[in-house]
Amino acid sequence: MAKVDSFKEAPNLTRSISKNILVKGSHKFEIQGYSLTKGVGVGKYISSDTFSIGGHLWQIQFYPDGQTISESGGDIYVSLYVALVSKKCEEDVRAWLLFELLDESGNTWKRSNGLFKMAPKDSRFLAGPYTLHDSKRTLGYEYFCKRTELEPSQFIKDDCLTIQCNVGVVTTSIYCPKTLVQLSDLRQSYKQLLERKEGSDVSFEVEGEIFYAHKIILSTMSPVFNAQLFGPLKEENTQCIKIEEMQAPIFKALLHFIYCDVIPDLDSKCGATVMTQHLLAAADRYGIQTLRSLCELRLCENIDINSVASSLALAEQHGCFQLKSRCLEFIGMPKNLEDVMQTDGFKNLKMSCPAVINDLLKSVDQLRDYSFNSNEPDIQELKRDKSYIYGGVAHICSLVKRLLLRFLYTGN
Repeated sequence: MAKVDSFKEAPNLTRSISKNILVKGSHKFEIQGYSLTKGVGVGKYISSDTFSIGGHLWQIQFYPDGQTISESGGDIYVSLYVALVSKKCEEDVRAWLLFELLDESGNTWKRSNGLFKMAPKDSRFLAGPYTLHDSKRTLGYEYFCKRTELEPSQFIKDDCLTIQCNVGVVTTSIYCPKTLVQLSDLRQSYKQLLERKEGSDVSFEVEGEIFYAHKIILSTMSPVFNAQLFGPLKEENTQCIKIEEMQAPIFKALLHFIYCDVIPDLDSKCGATVMTQHLLAAADRYGIQTLRSLCELRLCENIDINSVASSLALAEQHGCFQLKSRCLEFIGMPKNLEDVMQTDGFKNLKMSCPAVINDLLKSVDQLRDYSFNSNEPDIQELKRDKSYIYGGVAHICSLVKRLLLRFLYTGN
């Protein structure tokens, strides 16, 4: 049988791209004459107008007397949801959610751990993603807050309550380049230029190794290379540029992506994950956004006990919000936290990114909030068992927070 060559670099290789984007939007809902809404009845809501985010129609639903009768019997909790009101969902809708209340000065406050805290202007969608479909069309809180705490607060001015609902919808589209063969042929030619060094007009020295390249190709793919090679502050000697604080294999992989539009194999002695982390930092350094996004996606898909802390630090340093969210979610799970805390990477977090520990504490609070307020059928079933609530989720979250606080102040 004839030997089959690798198809990896086949010149007629076809290509498709799945683009996943978080489409964000907000809607402000003013309830004027708030005091007149009391007494509408349990299970009855006041709704906002519909609004469109991510190609779907949404509506805020506010229950002044609560969606259900409070289990405590005394306090009345207002309920707050956002509902997917598009007529039919042919596919599942993945969404993130953050409710905020506006005070007299127009500042936004988010709910955290049963309390309201001022939300920073760059606050992210804190809960999600959740999956919505025809049989489940609402997200929110059955016990948003006590009515007795809401009414005398700074959130009701002139008998008006203003709610801001922030929704992020994950949209996916498939893109197929029309000139697949031509593009592949072009990239194949670029690859040969890189390997044969034909017509190269610039070289780089990295850890004593020399790499040859072409200024026009580098400047087209990277705004940093463009400024370095052609800008007013360009290097005096552009014939051989010395690259500091980067490993030679990483720079080689960077050039390979610039010329071939594909990430090469990153298997090495230090591991593919570590190489991907370094490559993400290099992509960010040279402003190559496509490579940066691909590396971030790979790291999100390959999070484990040993790598999550270093990936979290990387995400914090380079503003990779998707990776940061995934890492916080992974570490915040009680079954993972104790093992992660034993790694060297986690111990380095306190020194390199101390603010991340506070983000972890918030992540644990959100886990508890979700467990108490979720409308998911399995969580609703657990909520009927009070011994689970007080001996399960709350107890576990308390232990997790104590572990994190002990680490924050003692490092152990």
